[in-house]
Amino acid sequence: MQHTIRFILDDKIVEINFSEFPELKPTTTVLNYLRSYPKHKGVKEGCAEGDCGACTIVVAGLNGDGKLSYTSLDSCLVFLPMIHGKQIITVENLAIKAKGENELHPVQQLMVETGGSQCGYCTPGIVMSLFGLYKNHNNPEREIAEDALTGNLCRCTGYQPIIEAALKSCTKEGKDHFSENENRIAKLLNEIKSNRESIEIITDKQKYFRPFTFSEALRLRKENPGAIIVNGSTDVALRQTKKKELLTEILDLSGIDELRKFKDDEINYVFGSGVSLEQVKLLSGEKFPALYNILKVFGSLQIRNIATIGGNVGSASPIGDTLPLLFAYGASIKLSSENSERKIRIEEFIKGYRQTDLRNDELISEIIIPKVDIDTKVISYKVSKRKDLDISTVCGAFKLKIHSGKVTEIIIAFGGMAATTKRAINTELFLKGNEWTRENVNSAMDILAAEFSPISDARSEAEFRITAAQNLLLKFYSETKFE
Repeated sequence: MQHTIRFILDDKIVEINFSEFPELKPTTTVLNYLRSYPKHKGVKEGCAEGDCGACTIVVAGLNGDGKLSYTSLDSCLVFLPMIHGKQIITVENLAIKAKGENELHPVQQLMVETGGSQCGYCTPGIVMSLFGLYKNHNNPEREIAEDALTGNLCRCTGYQPIIEAALKSCTKEGKDHFSENENRIAKLLNEIKSNRESIEIITDKQKYFRPFTFSEALRLRKENPGAIIVNGSTDVALRQTKKKELLTEILDLSGIDELRKFKDDEINYVFGSGVSLEQVKLLSGEKFPALYNILKVFGSLQIRNIATIGGNVGSASPIGDTLPLLFAYGASIKLSSENSERKIRIEEFIKGYRQTDLRNDELISEIIIPKVDIDTKVISYKVSKRKDLDISTVCGAFKLKIHSGKVTEIIIAFGGMAATTKRAINTELFLKGNEWTRENVNSAMDILAAEFSPISDARSEAEFRITAAQNLLLKFYSETKFE
C-alpha cells in the first residue's frame, strides 16, 4: 500500500500525506482543496451538487496511447484521492506571460471580445468548459458547443455571447501552451503511475482505499464489506456536500483501467462498469440510438465525464434515467467476487428502493446489453421540468417487435412510478398477441394506470405521473404505428 496521493498542479507534482495535513480528509473535494490555495480562488462553489458548473475544472490524464486527454468535470463532486495520477488545470493556468504581458488563452480572449462575462461569478467555470471544448473539438457544431456548456448556469448573459465565443475560439486544433508542454507532463504522470500499489488512507474517522487492479479491488471488498463503493462519486458525494454525512469507509474503483473496457461480441455489447456515461453515449450512437438519446439529456458533460454506467445501475435509484432502458434492452449484470462470477438479469438485480442483490464480497464488473435486430424498436423518453440537467419526473422505455401486424414482443418499463424501476407486466400481457392499433393501445393505457401507485413529491403529483406514463405509451405508439 502507498499512503500518499500525487498529482500535478501548476506544472509541478504535488504530494499529499493526509497524516501531515489534518485539515484535509480523504473525502475533501477537489473544489475545497483548490479553494484553500491562495492562487486558485477562481474555482467557485455555487451549488455543491454538480448543477451550476461554477466549480468546473479540466483534468488531464494519460489515455491508452500514452497521450494526454482533457476532461471537464465538477470539482465539487470529486474526492481528492481520485485526482491521483492526473493534472489539474484551473482558470489561473490558462493565461501566460509573453514579453512581460499577460496573454489570454484563446477561449478567454473570445469571451472578452464577445462580451460573454458580466457579473463574473460563473465565468471561470464557463471558461474551463470552453477550454475542455477547445482541447477536444476543432470547429465544433453548435450542438456540441451547447452540450459542453449545458452544465454551466449563467444568470446574466443569455448564453448567446458565450456560445459565440465557443464557436469562434475553437478553431486552432487545440494548439496552445499546454500542447507544447504535453511531453513533459506525460512523463511526470507516468512517473506517478509507475507505482501500482493501492492507495490506503486511514485517519481517525475515515478509511479510504483506491486500488489499481480489479483483483486487488475484490480483495479489499472482501476485507471491507461495509465500505461505500464509488467510481465517479456523483451520487455518493452529495451525501457529504448536501447531507453533511461523514463517509467512514470508501472503496474507490476510479483508478481501475480494467473496468473501463468495452467489448463487442456476436450477440452482446459489454460495458465495463467503470465506463463513463459520456463514453457510453459516444459508443452507443449507432449501436443503441435509444441509449444515446437518453444520455444526451443525462446531467451535463461534466457529470457524464465522471459518472459511470456501473454506478448508475448500482445506485438502484427509482429515477435513474438509464435503468428503464436497460430493462427494455433485457440487460444483465455481471457480478464478481474473489472466488466466483455470476450473471443476473437487471430486473432481478434491483431488489427495492436503492437495494440490489450485490453481495458483500462482490463488485459489478460488466453491464451486458443484448443486440437487437433491425425489426425491433426501442425508444426511451424522459419527462422533466427542463430539458437538460434535471432529474426525471417520469422516464419510460419501450421495446416492441411486430409480426404480421401483431405484437410478438413488448417491454414497457418506467422510472419515477414506484420505489424501483418497474415493468408494466399486465399492460405487456394485454398487448402481446394483439394487433398494434390505437384502439388496443387506448385499452392498454387504462390497464397501465391501474398498475402503478406513484407518490406525489416536489417534482410532481401522482396523478400527473400516471397521465404522463399513459401519454408516453401513446407517444411510443404514434412513433411506431404502421400506416
